[in-house]
Amino acid sequence: MLSQLAEKFQGVFSKLRGYGKLTESNVADALREVRMALLAADVNYKVTKDFCERVKAQAVGEQVSNAIRPGDMFVKIVHDELLAIFQAGDGALSAKRPLRVALCGLNGAGKTTTAGKLALMLKKQREKVLLVAADLSRPAAVQQLQTLGRQNEIEVFAPSAADAAKAKPSTPAAGVLQEHLAKALNYAADGKFDVTIFDLAGRTEINAALLAELKSATALLAADESLLVADAALGQSAVEVAKAFHGAVPLTGMVLAKFDGDAKGGAAFSLQSVTGVPIKFIGTGERVDQFEVFHADRLIQRLLGMGDLYGLAEKVAGQIDLEDAEQMERKLRTAEFNLQDFLGQMRQLKKLGPVKNLLGMLPGMGNMQNFSLDDKALKRTEAIICSMTFQERRRPDLLNARRRQRIATGSGTSVTEVNDLLHRFRNMKKMMGKLFKGGNQENKLKRMLGGLGSPG
Repeated sequence: MLSQLAEKFQGVFSKLRGYGKLTESNVADALREVRMALLAADVNYKVTKDFCERVKAQAVGEQVSNAIRPGDMFVKIVHDELLAIFQAGDGALSAKRPLRVALCGLNGAGKTTTAGKLALMLKKQREKVLLVAADLSRPAAVQQLQTLGRQNEIEVFAPSAADAAKAKPSTPAAGVLQEHLAKALNYAADGKFDVTIFDLAGRTEINAALLAELKSATALLAADESLLVADAALGQSAVEVAKAFHGAVPLTGMVLAKFDGDAKGGAAFSLQSVTGVPIKFIGTGERVDQFEVFHADRLIQRLLGMGDLYGLAEKVAGQIDLEDAEQMERKLRTAEFNLQDFLGQMRQLKKLGPVKNLLGMLPGMGNMQNFSLDDKALKRTEAIICSMTFQERRRPDLLNARRRQRIATGSGTSVTEVNDLLHRFRNMKKMMGKLFKGGNQENKLKRMLGGLGSPG
C-alpha cells in the first residue's frame, strides 16, 4: 500500500547524498518533496505540516562526519519523527482476563471479518474465545460471523430466533439489543471464556441512530477494549470517521483493515496523530490468518527502505514447518529433490503471503516494481505441476513431447511455458548440486551470490 510513498522518500534521500552539510537550502528542497509525497498519500494536512517543521528544525545545520552521509542523517531524523507520530498510547491489548472487546465501524470496513481474525489470533495464543454477533440490523453479519466461527472452530453466540424476529432491518429496538447483550454476558461468564469479542452494529454511513446505539451498547458491556475498524483505503475521510466514533464511544484502539490494498495508505499516519488513539492491529489480506499486531517501527523501516526482518522471521516461524525444511535440505544434498517437493515448497511460500509483500520486508528490495517472480507466475507454475501425474513429478525425465502437450492443455498454459519450467528446475538442481558437493558450503554460496552482494 505504501510503496509509492516509500519510493518518493528514498528518492529524496538519494539526492541528499554527496553534500557535506545539511543546509537550509537543500533541506528545504528535500522537505518540499516529502510534503508533496505525504499529501499525495492522503496524510492529513496538519500532520504533514507539523512533521515537516519538526524535521527542518532538527536537520538544518547538522554537521555530517566522514562516516555518515547527509542522506543517512536525514533518514534518521525522518525515521525518529515518523515514529513520534505513532507514540500515543499503548498498542497492546489489555492483559485483563476475562476481557471484553467491542468492535465498531462502518459497513464494508471489514468489521465482522476482523472479529473472526482477532478471535483466531487469540485462539492460537491458547485463549478461550467467544464471538458475539451483536449487529442485529444486518442478518448477513450474523451469518458471516457464524460461518467464520465454524471454519475456525470458535464458538459464536448469535441472537435467538425470537430476538432476530423482533429486530428491525434498519435499527433494532434498544430493548431487544440490550436483552441480547445481557444474555451474551451471562453466557460468557458461565462458560468462563478468557476473551469475548462483540461484533457491534455498523451502517453504510455515520448517523445519530448508529452512534446512540453504540453508546448504549458499550455502556452496558463496560468493554475493556473498544476498537474501531477502519478501512485503510479511506484516506482523509478516515480521520473524520474516527473522530465521530471516538466522540460517541471511548475508543481504546483502532484496527486498519485492508492494509494489503493498493490505495495510498496515508490514513495510517493521520489516524493516531489526530485522535490520540493507538493503532493496534492491521489486516494484511483476505484470509482469516492474515492479521498482525501493528508495529509502527517496522512499518517506518519498510517505508524508508530498511526492510522488516523481524516481521519476516515471525511469518516464517509461524508458517514454515521446520521438520519439512530439514527434510528438503537432505533431499537437496542428495539430489533427490523432485517436482513434487518443489510443489510443496511453493505452497509453503504462498502461506507467507504475496511475494511483493515479502520483498518489502527485505532491506533495499521494497521498490522492485518489475520483479519477475510474481504471484501469477507462481499460480501458473503450480497449475503446470498439478497437471502432471505423481510419477511424472517424481521423474521429470518421463516428460516426452506428447506428455508435455497434455500438461499444457490441462493447465491452460503453453508447451513453451512447460519447457521453461522444466529447464529452470534442471538448472536449479545443478546449482544445488554444486553448492552441496564437498568443500566449504558457505564459501561456495558466497561465490555463487557474489554478483548479488553479501549473502548476509
